[in-house]
Formats: sequence, structure tokens, C-alpha cells
Amino acid sequence: MIRVYLLDDHEVVRRGLRDLLEADGDIEIVGESGSALDAGHRIPALRPHVAVLDARLPDGSGIDVCRDIRSVDPTIQALILTSYEDDEALFAAIMAGAAGYVLKQIKGTDLVDAVRRVAAGQSLLDPAVTARVLDRIRRGPDQPDELKNLTEQERRILALIAEGLTNRDIAQRMFLAEKTVKNYVSSLLAKLGLERRTQAAVLAAKLLHKR
Repeated sequence: MIRVYLLDDHEVVRRGLRDLLEADGDIEIVGESGSALDAGHRIPALRPHVAVLDARLPDGSGIDVCRDIRSVDPTIQALILTSYEDDEALFAAIMAGAAGYVLKQIKGTDLVDAVRRVAAGQSLLDPAVTARVLDRIRRGPDQPDELKNLTEQERRILALIAEGLTNRDIAQRMFLAEKTVKNYVSSLLAKLGLERRTQAAVLAAKLLHKR
């Protein structure tokens, strides 16, 4: 039996997924939840073979949950399920160690097949996309000297600060928990020697528009 955990904030979606996945008899749903916090505690304890994780949640994202549970138990395979095709989210999913990233528009039979393949240790991520992500990490983007000490994630957040986005807006855009964004903002301010995000916004607008 393939043990599966479901994370989606809509109960009706979880019920549909449960019925779909358990129909053939070789998949067992061992747990489910509607919040990232709950899932982060329960999944490592239940040790499913596959965690099917909704990308967008009221208290965070399935990508954050993927990163957290795989840091505790890397044998748990994660399948990110999302309504939105988003390069940044795909990048984040790969970085978090997800084995697959599929849209909710997927056919039911294809989703069942995806769960089986992920459980068998296969990756559903396009090798060409994964290669681009790895190349992006190795090379790093050309950045002004002032931004060299920032991580890729911190640079992306700085650019969004320059657009005037709040931590909550950034969290939704980047599929991160709001608390995680707050930590990134504190880190990048410290690295830039700044005290306020308004200063960071001015600096970022200046530097990024120079490119």
C-alpha cells in the first residue's frame, strides 16, 4: 500500500482527492489537514510515502511544508498541487526538494499515476527545468556590488519591497509563510546596513533600475 497524506485548505477538495486516490485499492490516505502548521507536525509523525501538498494555504504554503518535512525525513516524497503556473513557485518547489509539481487541472487518472510514480522514487520535474534551476544557482545573476552578499531569495524579496509590496503580499507571491518573509527582510536589512524597509525600497529601486 502507498501511504499518502493530503494537505489542502478546502475540505471538499480533500474529500475528492481521497475518493480518487483510494478508488483502486493500492493507495491509503493516512492523514489530512487544512493548515500548514498542522501538516508540519503530523506528516513526520505519520511517515507517509507521499505528501500531496497544496501550494497556497491561509497560514503558509505547501512548499514551506515540503522543505520542513524533508529536512526531518527525506524519505517522504512531496507532490506540490497548485492552481497557478508560476516559475517562481516551481523554482521554490525544486529548491524545497519536491519530487513533482502539478496543476490542479490535471486529470484524475494522471494524478493517481503521479502519486504512484513519486512513491516509486521517480521525479515528475522536467529535467530541463531542473537543469536551468541548478545553473541559475551556480552562476547567480549579475547584481550590483551592494547586493552581492544577499541570497537569491533575499534579492527577489528586495525587488518586491521596491514594488511596494507588504510582507503578506510577498508571502502570497512567493508561496512563503509571512513569518518566513519577515525573517528574510530582517536578514537583508542587516546585510545592507539599513534599519527600515523604506530605506531598502529606495536603495533597491535605485540599484535595480540601473541594470
